Amino acid sequence: MSKIGEAERKAQNRVIDLLCGDKSGTPGGLGWHYLGDWQKREGNANIEPSLLRPWLEARGYAPEVITQAITRLEREARMEGTKLYEANQSFYDMLRYGVAIAPGPGEAPVTVRFVDWGNAGTNDLGVAEEVSIKGKDAKAWNKRPDLVLYVNGIALGVVELKKSTVGVGTGIRQTLDNQRPEFIRHFFTTVQINFAGNDSEGLRYAPIQTPQPYWLAWKEESKISARLDRDVTQMMAPTRFLELIHDFTLFDAGIKKIARPNQYFAVKAAQERVAAREGGIIWQTQGSGKSLIMVMLARWIREAFPDGRILVVTDRKELDSQIEDVFGNTGDKVRRARSGNDLMAALADPTDRIICSLVHKFGKKEEGELESLISDIQNANIGAPKGEFFVFIDEAHRTQSGKLAKAMRKVLPKAMFIGFTGTPLLRSDKGTSLETFGPYIGKPYRFDEAVEDGVVLDLRYEARDIDQRISAPDKIDAWFEAKTKGLTPIAKATLKQRWGTLQRVLSSRDRLEQIANDIILDMEMKPRLNAGMGNAMLVAGSIPEACELFEIFRKSGSILADKCAIVTSYKRAAPEITGEETGMGETEKQRVHRVYTDLLGDTSEEEYEEEALRLFKKEPGRMKLLIVVSRLLTGFDAPTATYIYIDKQMRDHGLFQAICRVNRLDGDDKDFGYIVDYKDLFRNIESAVDDYTSEAFDAFDKEDVEGLITDRAEQADTDLRTARDAWLGLLDAVEQPKGDEELFAYFSSPEGIESDPDAEEKARRRQALYKLAGRYARAYTNVAAEPDGSDFNELELAEMRKEVEHAIGIRDAVRLHSGDAVDMKLYEPAMRHLIDNYIRADDSQVISHLDDISLIDLVESKGAKAEDDLPAPSKGKRENVAEAIENNVRKLIIDETPVNPKFYEKMSELLTDLVAQRRSGAIEYAEYLEKIAELVRAAKSGHGNTYPESMKSPGQKALFDNLGQDEALARRVDQAVRATAPHGWRGHTMKEKKVRRCLEAEISDPDTVDTLLQILKNHGEY
Repeated sequence: MSKIGEAERKAQNRVIDLLCGDKSGTPGGLGWHYLGDWQKREGNANIEPSLLRPWLEARGYAPEVITQAITRLEREARMEGTKLYEANQSFYDMLRYGVAIAPGPGEAPVTVRFVDWGNAGTNDLGVAEEVSIKGKDAKAWNKRPDLVLYVNGIALGVVELKKSTVGVGTGIRQTLDNQRPEFIRHFFTTVQINFAGNDSEGLRYAPIQTPQPYWLAWKEESKISARLDRDVTQMMAPTRFLELIHDFTLFDAGIKKIARPNQYFAVKAAQERVAAREGGIIWQTQGSGKSLIMVMLARWIREAFPDGRILVVTDRKELDSQIEDVFGNTGDKVRRARSGNDLMAALADPTDRIICSLVHKFGKKEEGELESLISDIQNANIGAPKGEFFVFIDEAHRTQSGKLAKAMRKVLPKAMFIGFTGTPLLRSDKGTSLETFGPYIGKPYRFDEAVEDGVVLDLRYEARDIDQRISAPDKIDAWFEAKTKGLTPIAKATLKQRWGTLQRVLSSRDRLEQIANDIILDMEMKPRLNAGMGNAMLVAGSIPEACELFEIFRKSGSILADKCAIVTSYKRAAPEITGEETGMGETEKQRVHRVYTDLLGDTSEEEYEEEALRLFKKEPGRMKLLIVVSRLLTGFDAPTATYIYIDKQMRDHGLFQAICRVNRLDGDDKDFGYIVDYKDLFRNIESAVDDYTSEAFDAFDKEDVEGLITDRAEQADTDLRTARDAWLGLLDAVEQPKGDEELFAYFSSPEGIESDPDAEEKARRRQALYKLAGRYARAYTNVAAEPDGSDFNELELAEMRKEVEHAIGIRDAVRLHSGDAVDMKLYEPAMRHLIDNYIRADDSQVISHLDDISLIDLVESKGAKAEDDLPAPSKGKRENVAEAIENNVRKLIIDETPVNPKFYEKMSELLTDLVAQRRSGAIEYAEYLEKIAELVRAAKSGHGNTYPESMKSPGQKALFDNLGQDEALARRVDQAVRATAPHGWRGHTMKEKKVRRCLEAEISDPDTVDTLLQILKNHGEY
């Protein structure tokens, strides 16, 4: 055991003992042997031929081959005229793959391998201490690393150790100094892993030229409690040490990388699953290096399986491009399929070991076309896929739908599928996910773990509210009536239903201008944004809103006038505006087309976006804001993005992925990612973060879902029967032969509603007709999509398809005949004018007081259960306020208008009610956030009690409160638990017993022990 403050020399001796057993020179400890104290030894180098030559001789290489090989290796290590990264990469390739040496003229070359990667114990593993290295030239200073790890005489590891009272950062900086040209940079051409450590913090590790903030800590369960001893034992065991170098080291576009623990264990777990030919899902939180897991696993598969080929499938153009870049940057040749035919050609060409493709290459076939494609492949009209395929599906929660999975399995029937996701698979996804992939691979790596490990940043939240008011109710009504003259009440109700929604109210130009003003002010006031290092994303509610916002910024005269870009899924095409011209003003589609045309001119959308994203990532001072709708909210890594402004309804996967656009590390001045919310999304954010940090989705076994699959098919059949019966029941009342004349007479008023005494009853019938026809069509589609599990046979489904087509035909004809159909294009400009000119918006107000509390703290302190402590009116209201208002009003318009045509007769009353309900919801929401803030701060501060100076953390305060405010006892228990509790003890029976025994040593009352154990489980600090 170490003692606090003991000399660095003692720590160094202890590490040598761990590695070598003793200093006798014979292998011991972890399997290394002691080479000696080389402080005064002359000629120390990163390649020691006196050690390498005997090892090569023992491998059976001829003397002349060995001489040539060592000469080549030393030449590669000299670093003449190259940068350290390039020299290290070149040396790594020779080290990993060997070097071809021709024994003599005309003789076949022999591949000389300098390390036995497959069997660590056959290598000559040596540890030298105090290795004095001379500077490269007379101007450079000499240096003396504490320990150097030699494998067959080649320096692969360097260790700097400090005493426990000196921070590990000192050792890191010392190692980085050594890599400078003024010191011994040339020595590090062969070095693969650098270590720095002390007894207090354990080891940190990194490859060459890694800045101090990005050095990594190893994280793995162990019975060894002493941190330095534990880390040395885990990381410097020969097999692990060589494996990290061989399988988990990458050169990525100028940056050398070694796997983080989460990446290492994910790949190891996947290797086991691949070897057993069993698929599964790898869940690694957003920003934790999921793409590099793919690269490492793909490289292992290609080397372990001679015929192994990798197909990486994504569902976003940005992801497809990113995957190509990631593999390409690390030296792997990737073929990116540009079309369906190109994909099939790639699958048939075994020279392409790695292929990436958008999911739509599989999914955009018309019905029957996919079967034809498969038939062509089977009949050799298209070359059949060649090789042993391993399919990686990125963002598996989105790209794993049943149809796609079946299509891919038909094309690649023997392939093994591995899903990758940055988010947990929600309960609703379980069925199709397990059917497609199988259970989780390894242990999920959650958001809070990544924050704790320093892999990503925590997030902070701020809610802003923009109050709105109706400026001229009379003008609204006059305008609406003038523009809708001649429409039936139901037609007017349809128009109100389309435009009388909260989303339309919130899309008013006045409100969007206030959001723009907010962001412009932040750009001037927020330190990171103002400094030019950070930038922001704005998530708009729709493409038309995004275009409106973009125009506002462009005309603002602010810093964002020429430093913002719009990136959406919109593509200019003639069909987009065909049929839009009404002569009554600009429709939304026409406006979007105009904005893009004015912006791009002859430039293509792809070229514009590529340059905008390049600037956003590489030159944030020149591209401060990206306006998006659904694009770039996943798979878009831009470390400079610090703020995300959200003005769109979002939840679950989409919401979590969006807020994680700002959680990437980017220098010391970026401490958090910041979320600014205009849509009252905190309940959804809180719930999402809770899901992504809890163990709620871990139980993910095949047995869980077998019943769900059966239930889903049975339920779909039941829904179809019910919908069909309801539809046929509605038509029973229509007179025979139920032709057009009979249908119109039953549902419509051919002579006008004023002269038809049954007009109101017929309006009810039509509402039922519209609803039941749509329900029948949806129910049929659900069964027809997966007919294999249905009780209906092909003849029955074919008959129902005819009925559904007829039902939709009846619905459309009656809607037109009765005058209920509304040409929305005709009224769109007028309704947009009404919304933009008669709904005013005030300046925004910050309504939350959570911006000083991280989201992890929110979840740990109270989490999604905070509502349990809220007053009754708020408790249980998990739906977003705005969404609830909109749904309720929409339902009222649909259900009430046929019965009471005067319901919301005035458009102004509808809009006034919407604004009033939104304001009421905002007030309640603000109260909710204030209550949350009170609960969190109380939990963090100890509910207002006064505590002794020594009781600082929430856990210590909880112990103090529950041990009769006995400070001495609370301190003893706290110290005992911190010294005893093993990593990952919660939920582990044996480890929990160890913690319980440590409590029982201090406390005699069993009930108190039980209480404290539960408290400790709930506090993440232990």
